[in-house]
Amino acid sequence: MTAKQTSTSKLEIDIQFASVAIEDKVLAMTSLAAIKRWVKTAVQLNGLITLRFVNAAEGKKLNLAFRNKDKATNVLTFPYELSKNTLAADIIFCLPVIQKEASEQGKTVKAHLAHLIIHGCLHAQGLDHESATEAKKMEGREIRLLQSLGYANPYAPI
Repeated sequence: MTAKQTSTSKLEIDIQFASVAIEDKVLAMTSLAAIKRWVKTAVQLNGLITLRFVNAAEGKKLNLAFRNKDKATNVLTFPYELSKNTLAADIIFCLPVIQKEASEQGKTVKAHLAHLIIHGCLHAQGLDHESATEAKKMEGREIRLLQSLGYANPYAPI
């Protein structure tokens, strides 16, 4: 890719909230600009990424429908298109689960959310953590990207 192509790269980021209450909670801890910066740090492709912040009921419904797990989970990634230059994906974030995990892990919700946005974006680009080798590669990339944004290693013991 030439420098000219890089400068004209276009990644659209659509941010959705399942309710005004969820929107208020997310925007009380961070800004839309910060969320977009986190996505752009993890994704250097053209395309569209939709981030949707949901409550536990919607998170549980989606996790059951798509992963056959009857509980809400922190992040679900739905990649639709991935090529050398283009990406299209939906990433769902269950805010109550993220808040609970952050508290249990002794992290700020903002730091945990930044990590999960990076994590979801890497999943959308085909990275996974099903094997130890894949997990090490994905976690290493997450750590480097988060450190570039000023966040600590999310896997470091507290």
